[in-house]
Parts: sequence; C-alpha cells; structure tokens
Amino acid sequence: MIAGTTDEVSIPQHESLADIPARALELRDFILQHERPAIVSHANPDADAVASVLAMRAICEFLGREPVVTVAGDGQVPANLMFLNDVLTLTQRADEALQTADLLIYVDCADMARVGPLYENAQEYFQNHPATVNIDHHVTNRRFGILNCVAPEAAATSEILEIVRETLEVPIDSHLATAMLAGIYGDTLGLRTPSTTPATMRVAAELLEVGAELDVVVDWLFRVKPYSAVKLWGEALTHTAWSGPLIWAYIDSGMLERTQSSPSEVEGLVNFLAGTEGARAAALAYEESNAWRVSLRSVHDDVDVSELAKAYGGGGHPRAAGLRLPGDVEALREFADAIGGAVSVVTSQSESSCADDEES
Repeated sequence: MIAGTTDEVSIPQHESLADIPARALELRDFILQHERPAIVSHANPDADAVASVLAMRAICEFLGREPVVTVAGDGQVPANLMFLNDVLTLTQRADEALQTADLLIYVDCADMARVGPLYENAQEYFQNHPATVNIDHHVTNRRFGILNCVAPEAAATSEILEIVRETLEVPIDSHLATAMLAGIYGDTLGLRTPSTTPATMRVAAELLEVGAELDVVVDWLFRVKPYSAVKLWGEALTHTAWSGPLIWAYIDSGMLERTQSSPSEVEGLVNFLAGTEGARAAALAYEESNAWRVSLRSVHDDVDVSELAKAYGGGGHPRAAGLRLPGDVEALREFADAIGGAVSVVTSQSESSCADDEES
C-alpha cells in the first residue's frame, strides 16, 4: 500500500503472500519514477539480509535503474556468507554515495534504526527522505515506508522478493538462486522452524529448479565453521547461565580478542543454546560499543520473544527476535532475570490453562 507520509499514527494491516504480486507492480512503478535507488538492510547482516539486497539490486537493474548503494548493515559481510557469488560487489562504505539517492529501499528491516551505524550517523536524512520502500517479513515492522510490502506470513524477506522477481519476470541465474535459497534456509534454520509453510517449500523448490546449490548453502550455513568460531563458542559456553526457564550466555570483547574471532562467528550459537533440555527460551548477548546486542529465541509457541524484545525497543518474530541493551554485565544479568521471569509467568499460565482443559 502506498501511504501519504512516513509518520502515520495508525499501522495498516500487513500484506498476505497473495497480495505480493500486486505490490510488485506498485514497486515497479515506484522505482521507475526515480533514477538513483539505494538499497539498505539491517546491521549485523544474516543470509536473508544479504540475499535480499542482491535480489533487490537485480530487480532494480532489470528495470534500468543502477543502485548507487547496495549495503548490508555496516558493509561487513559475515565470513560464512562469503561463498555467495557477487557478495564482494556490495557496497562497503555508503555514507557519501547514500546522499545522492532519490529512493531508499529497505529490505529485511523492521524499522529504520535496524540499519545500524549508517542510520545512527545520518538519522535526519533517513527520517526525512521523501521516497522510501519497505520490504520485510517481521511481524513487528512499523510500515515506515511510502510504499510498504510487509508479509509476516513469509518465512524470509527472500521469499517475498522471489515472488516479486517472478511477477516482474526478472531473469535469475544459479548464483542469485543460491543466495535467495540461503536467505530462506538461514531464517528457517534449514526449513525447520514453524514459519516454514507449503509456500516456503514451493519457493525453495523453484530456486532449486533454476540452479540453487543446496549442498553449498547447507555446508556454509550449518556445518562449516572456522576454528576461531569453535574456540569462541567454547569460551562463551563457559558463561552459560539459567534465569528461570531462560538459558543465556554472553560474549564480551575480550573473548573476541582472545579467540581472534569476529562478531559474525557468533551466528548459530543462540539456536544451539535453545536446544538445551528444559529451556523454554534462549538469549545470547555480545558486547558492542558500550552496549549488548541480544538475540532471543523461543522454544515453545506460548513464548513470544518479539513481544519481550519490543519492551526493550527491539523486535522480530514470535520465535526469533533481537534488541540492543545499554549497560554492563550487571545490566545484562538484570535483563536476563527480567526476561526469565516473564517466561516463567507465561509458562505457569500455559500449564494452568492445560490443567483446566484436562479437568473440563
């Protein structure tokens, strides 16, 4: 839906997957009204963020518009995504070129602030830009664009963009197909999360049919890890603790230095924690700029971590969410206790409800 301004008080209902082809036509027309698009995604980019930027760039180029910026987060692509062809062609420093864009396209961002340092260094520019597109699948998305295409029904933003690509008949090669499959696989942990639907499976199958390399995606997302990541995980796991039914751990800058690892090598650890017997939720925090970037995972349907994250200015999905928490380790412990307490309350309510159902 094309809105009149970016600061509307009410948030219109999100799109369903069935709405995406119509939104794709609106997107095409909106892009063609501009000459210099810029494509941005969230800080600490994952596979879906990187794949979405690559897919959106292909769409813009097909429409005759060469993006002036194609940046995932702060421009630093995680090591486990370097297998993606064309990933090195993404913009690494975008500040100056961004100022020339007459169209901002956000992909896989629940809100503008998720862009991270790029946004923090130019908040007024982002907030007042007259032409913005918002393509996302997070249920907490604030529909901040002039044109919004937000479908929480989709398992990944890559799933939405594959429908857009098909609708606009944008050519695809095996490299882009592999990237988009990686986006879907990354957000669904290999088609294993509840967000995986028959539609998701069909999109994945279509990408395989056009040459996506499934074995490569599975290896780099879930199996292959550098030795530095193994050492980092080992050290982080020594700091694992319980706060009620919440299991949590943290990684500080000293751990990164000692293991000679990068923040991107944290990827996957929170899901590992969530597999601990007895856990109903998991949290992993790592230190950055006098604050903590916290990832939350829910193990059961009754625990909606997106609601918990929202209370701290974050967002995401019911089963996977994130936020930024200011403070030191003590502040982090207080946060974990608060989240653990909230999860305990939900757990007690669910157990009580189940008991009532059995008695009736």
